[in-house]
Amino acid sequence: MEERESKAMEMIKIEGVTKKFGELVAVDNLTLSVSEGEIFGFLGPNGAGKTTTIKMIVGLLRPNSGNILIGGIDIRKEPEKAKSIIGYIPDNPYIYDRLTGREFLYLTAGLHNLAGDNVRRKIDQLFELFNIGEWGDSYAGGYSHGMRQKIVMASALLHNPKVLVIDEPMVGLDPQSQRLVKDIFLLLARRGVSILMSTHTLAVAEEICTRIGIIHKGRLLVVGTNEELTESARSKSMTLEDYFLHLTGERHAAFLPE
Repeated sequence: MEERESKAMEMIKIEGVTKKFGELVAVDNLTLSVSEGEIFGFLGPNGAGKTTTIKMIVGLLRPNSGNILIGGIDIRKEPEKAKSIIGYIPDNPYIYDRLTGREFLYLTAGLHNLAGDNVRRKIDQLFELFNIGEWGDSYAGGYSHGMRQKIVMASALLHNPKVLVIDEPMVGLDPQSQRLVKDIFLLLARRGVSILMSTHTLAVAEEICTRIGIIHKGRLLVVGTNEELTESARSKSMTLEDYFLHLTGERHAAFLPE
């Protein structure tokens, strides 16, 4: 019998998506996909269109044109069904100050129609995973940014999402917490979770991402594996960092006027 290669399912599929705010084109005819078990690094400078794209993926913004499918589900036509398999971690983690971390997770569980002893056990497991047990029953008003980020990450995993969408995950985390979060993402990917992670930090993307896409002024400039992008940089006698700066038109200290 002839063997056939199995192709991983495209869990995020963006087809010709454009988003405008008045005359400003924030995302311009964007097409990309993220497969099952893949960590996709979405890179670009501030204002490149990363957060706008992420908000469209999770259903917080509607594109002017194009389609977004989550696990084959159209996010515009069946938003509740699509959102049920998405975990979303925003760049600015918000928690009600008068709730404890545990109460916030129970609130999140209720939004996903989860209840019972299984929820209690899952919350305890997530507190242990993120090393936040001693803070879990304190009010969020006293949390640092990093602690808020961990609580929001835990809440995003509570319903076992198939797709995880993350906007700048390392902001506010100390080096130890950053290492922990990277390891968690790698573990989730091995379990088949599809991860799209926006960042402007190339080193983070190089370390854990399966593929990288570079966006600038709303346009996707290039997509490839670390090896493919590194080879493209070498062909221009550049490091990968210089290649990224070259593509996005960013300048650094070497270009400062005297």
